[in-house]
Amino acid sequence: MAEPAGGAARVAPVRYDEIEVGAELAARDFPVRRADLVRYAGASGDFNPIHWNEKVAAEVGLPGVIAHGMLTMATAGRVVTDWAGDPGAIREYGVKFSSPVVVPNDDTGAVVEVRAAVEKKLPDNIVVVNLTVRCDGAKVLMAAKARIQLS
Repeated sequence: MAEPAGGAARVAPVRYDEIEVGAELAARDFPVRRADLVRYAGASGDFNPIHWNEKVAAEVGLPGVIAHGMLTMATAGRVVTDWAGDPGAIREYGVKFSSPVVVPNDDTGAVVEVRAAVEKKLPDNIVVVNLTVRCDGAKVLMAAKARIQLS
């Protein structure tokens, strides 16, 4: 594994020897509203109209305006970075997109539900965390896993 630019790999303040396989990370529910989509589009430069225009979303066969996939991925990843205490301790994070997050144009929006648990412990103080990510009962991310370097 390559070291990050500028020095040694960073580690999370969570102690490897205090973590058990099956340990659950804090469950979180994240609201995603249309205003969040606008902010994300501005930050990412992804102004695809399926993320803000009902008509275009319907024309391409979507059930409504959907959240950016990378926004959903980043939102779910917050559970891992918050638990690790240092985003630099995340060695790897990957997902497969399985279902869109439809974001209604109301005050509530959508709610992305994230649950995570330690799946296994690897050598060199690395743990694999498995994430379960749902919205309206549908699994929106599959094979969502992170590898974290612990102290």
